[in-house]
Amino acid sequence: MSRNEPEFIIPDWPAPPNVKALATTRRSGFSGAPFDSLNLGTHVGDDAQTVARNRASLRRHLPTEPLWLNQVHGTVVADASQTPAGSDADAAVAHAPGAVCAVMTADCLPVLFCDETGTVAGAAHAGWRGLCNGVLEATVAAMTVAPERILAWLGPAIGPQAFEVGNEVRAAFVARDAHAADAFRPGAAEGKWLADLYQLARQRLEACGVTRIYGGEYCTFSEPARFFSYRRDGQTGRMASLIWLENPSSSRPENRSTG
Repeated sequence: MSRNEPEFIIPDWPAPPNVKALATTRRSGFSGAPFDSLNLGTHVGDDAQTVARNRASLRRHLPTEPLWLNQVHGTVVADASQTPAGSDADAAVAHAPGAVCAVMTADCLPVLFCDETGTVAGAAHAGWRGLCNGVLEATVAAMTVAPERILAWLGPAIGPQAFEVGNEVRAAFVARDAHAADAFRPGAAEGKWLADLYQLARQRLEACGVTRIYGGEYCTFSEPARFFSYRRDGQTGRMASLIWLENPSSSRPENRSTG
C-alpha cells in the first residue's frame, strides 16, 4: 500500500447499498511521531499542513468534505447538510445524499447509524460522558425514523480489559440505568472499575428501541500499530469514522478494507 493511500475498516453490517461507511486507522498517512501517521485531528498539536495532507488523502474516497465537528463530549446532534464546519457537536445526521457525517476518536466509541431503507445516516462520538448523558439517544431521535428500523455499528474504541475508571463513572451510569452495573468489573485497585463501553452502548441503544447492533470487537488501547489511543499514549492522533448516503446510481468508492 502506498503511504498516501489510507487504510480503512469497512463496517460489516447489512446496510442498504446506498449507505457508505468507513473508519480510518492510524496507518498510511504523512504525520510523524507521536501522530504517525494518518492523524486527522487539527487540535492535537500536529503540523497543520500535514493534517491537511492526511485529510486530502481521505477526501479522495468521499463524495464531499466531511462535516468536521468540534467535539465537546456533549449530546448535540448537527445536521450534516446545514451545520458549519467546526461547530460544537458530538454527532451528525444526514437525510440526503452527499453530506458526510464524521466523528473523530482515539479511545472514545464511534457509532455509525443508518435506517434499513437508506434514507438517513448518522455518526456519534460516545466518550463515557456523552454516552452516559444520552448522545446515542439524541442521535436516534434526530434520525426521525422508528428505532426498530435503525442499524448501528460500533467502531474501534478502548476495550473492556483496558478502560479503567473511578467510582464516579460507574455511579453516573448506574444512576441512569441499574443494568449498567453489568458492564463494570472491579479493577486492580479499590475504587477502580473496568468499564465496557461496547456493552454500555448496546444497553442504551436497546433501551431506546435499536436492537440491530453490529461491530464492537476492537480495542484501540491494545493495538498500538493500528489505532491511536489517548489513554495509552497521551499525545496522539485521531482517527475518523464516516458515513454518508449516495444516490442509488452512484458507484461505491474504492476502499482498502482491513477487516
